[in-house]
Amino acid sequence: MNLSLTGKTAVVCGASQGLGLASAKELALLGASCILLARNEQSLAAAVASLDVSQGQRHNYFVTDFNQPEKVKATIGAIANEQIVHILVNNTGGPSGGPILAAEGPAFLKAFEMHVVCNQVLAQAVVPGMKANGYGRIIQVISTSVKTPLRNLGVSNTIRAAVANWAKTLANELAPFGITVNNVLPGSMTTDRLRSIFKTNAEMRGIPVENVAEEWRLEIPMQRFGEPAEFGAAVAFLASPAASYITGVNLPVDGGKTPSL
Repeated sequence: MNLSLTGKTAVVCGASQGLGLASAKELALLGASCILLARNEQSLAAAVASLDVSQGQRHNYFVTDFNQPEKVKATIGAIANEQIVHILVNNTGGPSGGPILAAEGPAFLKAFEMHVVCNQVLAQAVVPGMKANGYGRIIQVISTSVKTPLRNLGVSNTIRAAVANWAKTLANELAPFGITVNNVLPGSMTTDRLRSIFKTNAEMRGIPVENVAEEWRLEIPMQRFGEPAEFGAAVAFLASPAASYITGVNLPVDGGKTPSL
């Protein structure tokens, strides 16, 4: 099985922490040079320093803000003008939790810009180079909510579904060029995002955070939360040559929790 990403360049969004950083670490272990995007320069610098360089990789970072699509467009344009991007990992922090009826219109618009518009801008910039090079992998970090909407994540459920359908449409358009587009759906992973969801849920219900966490854990067939590295491994596999005939899929990495096929 060919998993080598030596000589490949990956742009990983939201990569200063959490699942973005976990994905970058696994991509680097397979030999990819990673360019990390996020808002916090100090965290980005630390993240780059944590990546494997044993195969001669050269990692870098750019500060950008996914609340500002035009800034993201300028950043990715500068990157794509300098080098071919073989792998794009679209990953942006999810919207705040809460019931859908409690959400105001601007929350939907903000999330749509961050997740759909920014993904579009990024893809438009890197796809020409992928076509010219004959290798391309576009991977979205979304949520299992695209298969089964999650409680108290009204805005997220709505926008994540839009991203999934955007990706499926793009997968069909790019398949003739050998460029794959896939979505990886994290379940309950041990990240700050999960802890934030627990806190919001606990406050709404007036119960301890520990009780909420235990309820979620018991719903997982594997009876444990996932580790970021386990998620990153799935991303790295889809980015590899071994996954060349897999496109347009939603891959849950959730310990079996998602009830649908």
